[in-house]
Amino acid sequence: MPLDPTPAPRPQRTTLNGRYVTLVALDAAAHGDDLWELTRAPENDRLWEYLFDGPYRERAAFDASLQAKAASNDYLFYAILDRAGRAVGYASYLRIEPAHRVIEVGNILFTPALQRTTAATEAMYLMARHVFDDLGYRRYEWKCNARNEPSRRAALRLGFSFEGIFRQHMIVKGRNRDTAWYSMLDSEWPARKAEFERWLDSANFDEGKQKTPLRMTDTMVS
Repeated sequence: MPLDPTPAPRPQRTTLNGRYVTLVALDAAAHGDDLWELTRAPENDRLWEYLFDGPYRERAAFDASLQAKAASNDYLFYAILDRAGRAVGYASYLRIEPAHRVIEVGNILFTPALQRTTAATEAMYLMARHVFDDLGYRRYEWKCNARNEPSRRAALRLGFSFEGIFRQHMIVKGRNRDTAWYSMLDSEWPARKAEFERWLDSANFDEGKQKTPLRMTDTMVS
C-alpha cells in the first residue's frame, strides 16, 4: 500500500517529563559531577563493557567525552535525572532517518543508582513515546552486542521484537561485535504504550515493589 512520504521531524534538545525521571539535553557542566561520581570507581568498569567508549580513569578524559556527546548532531544525548535532579544515566537517539521515519535508541548508560528501577523503565518509555506520539516515526530500533545478554533481555521486556544477528558487524575496542537487532513499529506502539502506562501506574506498586510485571506479549521476558 502507498505510504505517506512526509519526513518525520528530527528530535530536538527538549525535556521529557515523567513521574520518576526527567530527561534533558546532556550538559557536561551540569551533569558531569554526578555521572563521574557514579561511574568512576573500578568496580563500575562493567558499565562500559559493551559501550563504544570508557571506562575512564581521568576526569579530564571523561569530561571531554561528555562534551563531545552533548555537542553531537548525529547522536542526540539525554541525561536521565532522578526526582532529586541528580544525573543517574544517559541515553541517545541515533541513526536518525527522517525520510524513512526510522530512529534508534542506544548508547545507554544506566549507573547503579538507576539500574533495575522503575525510573529506568520510565526513561525508556518516555523516549519511545516521544518518538511515536510526538515525532511520528514508523520504526524504533534497539541494537546491542549479541553477547550482551542483559541488553537483549531488556529489549524484549520493553516491547522490542528480535529480528536477527548481524555477524561480524563491527570491531569495537579491538574485538569483534556481532550485533543483535530489535525493533518496535508504530502499529505495535498503542498496545506497548498501554502496557507501559499500566505498569508505571502507582496502583501497580506497593512500597516500591511491583504487583505485576511488565508484560508486552506472552512470549516476551517479564
